[in-house]
Amino acid sequence: MEGLIEKFYKAFSNLDANAMESCYHKDIVFQDPAFGVLKGERAIAMWQMLCESQKGKNFKVVSSNINANEANGSAHWEAFYNFSKTGRKVHNKIDAKFQFKDGLIIKHTDHFSLHKWASQAMGIKGLLFGGMGFFKAKLQKQTNYLLSKYMEEKKPSS
Repeated sequence: MEGLIEKFYKAFSNLDANAMESCYHKDIVFQDPAFGVLKGERAIAMWQMLCESQKGKNFKVVSSNINANEANGSAHWEAFYNFSKTGRKVHNKIDAKFQFKDGLIIKHTDHFSLHKWASQAMGIKGLLFGGMGFFKAKLQKQTNYLLSKYMEEKKPSS
């Protein structure tokens, strides 16, 4: 299953959301501090949105310490990019946990310091408020609003 995790991060590094999606089970559950819990098509749409937003920009992903057996896996990965709202440089260090079903990723949980991320992405406001619960709640509300808007815009019109 290590190869599956490697494929996922190689696809992310190449901003290839379709290849990332091919690593996920249809019943995927994704969770991280910025989006909270996303299931199924919302998890897949999040990666599509992130990949699209970084195309042609100074984006880099580096993965390491990939370990897996048939049931579970883990990896460390780091993302380097400029935060779109502020233009500030971000170097986010993330630890990921995976669970597998039918040879695919069914659960993907990313852990990172929201306070450190917010400090980099938002400067002094992030430094002051990034570690507080209300900040996390507001951020998740905003990211999920943007994701819903993105999904609505991508819907084929009938």
